[in-house]
Amino acid sequence: MKIKDIGEQGLLTILQRFCPAEIVGDDAAVIAVPADRSLVITTDMLVDRVHFSDRTTGPYYAGWRAAAANLSDLAAMGATPLAVTVALAVSADTAVDWVEEFYRGMTACLEVYHTPIVGGDVVRSPVVTVAITAFGQVECDRTICRSNARSNWAIVATGVHGASRAGLELLLNPEFGLNLEKGDRTSLILAHQRPKPRLDVLPVVWEILDAAGEFSIAGMDSSDGLADAIVQVCRASGVGAKVDRTKIPIPYSLSEIVSTEKALDWALYGGEDFELVLFLPIARAKLLVDRIGDGAAIVGITTESKDILLSDSSGICPDVGLKIDRGFQHF
Repeated sequence: MKIKDIGEQGLLTILQRFCPAEIVGDDAAVIAVPADRSLVITTDMLVDRVHFSDRTTGPYYAGWRAAAANLSDLAAMGATPLAVTVALAVSADTAVDWVEEFYRGMTACLEVYHTPIVGGDVVRSPVVTVAITAFGQVECDRTICRSNARSNWAIVATGVHGASRAGLELLLNPEFGLNLEKGDRTSLILAHQRPKPRLDVLPVVWEILDAAGEFSIAGMDSSDGLADAIVQVCRASGVGAKVDRTKIPIPYSLSEIVSTEKALDWALYGGEDFELVLFLPIARAKLLVDRIGDGAAIVGITTESKDILLSDSSGICPDVGLKIDRGFQHF
């Protein structure tokens, strides 16, 4: 059955099943925010054959990834999610089942974080496009910004990098990586298809910073790559960095399928790992890494110099500059 068989009202009836009945139905949703909180808003647009395709993700995982990307942006600001709205553009020949699976994937991700879909829009388009706006809240004095970093702070990656890029390669080339154990192969593929926004890190961050009695942190997420996140924060804060290639957390299974240099390249520039990259004083960074575990690592340190370098503590490789344009660019 196609969208043209049920029409706009039929499609809206289906989509409203994914929303709280007590919220949808009016011209806009109303979200209350306590007086001591700031409202955090982020929007992501996803386009068929640019951000997703049935070859690698299918509608369920495309929906999951769409939701996860927005929740990750909220986590990067220190915010907890409140709700999302979804604008959907589809052609008349789009299968109704495709749309329903997409929304099932979205809601499966959102439900983990108690986040409802509270509205949106549907329009006709020759290319399937989804625009999600996510709303979160953060205590006014706890907003994580890119411009807060200072020199001699540690740079923390909250988990492994390169897994999503490896998973994409496995999906694109089924003959690739046949030597992997089944569990390792599945883990890499799911890293690409079903990423987890690191909202779980925030309570640990607050506990450590509260104990220190000072809010000292900067950061963003690594959706566009670890290197991109480090460069963006350094530029916004007016600091440099020295990142140790030997400290970057990379899934051990990548050594079974690609060279060390390729694995490092995927970790730095592959993107879509949706981890947090946080900058904070060294002692607090060490506490944070110990508490998070599971691949979290201090990957470098900020410097007074404006140079942003990839170094090698083993002394084998020379320093090279981290680039912001080696990852995915729309233009």
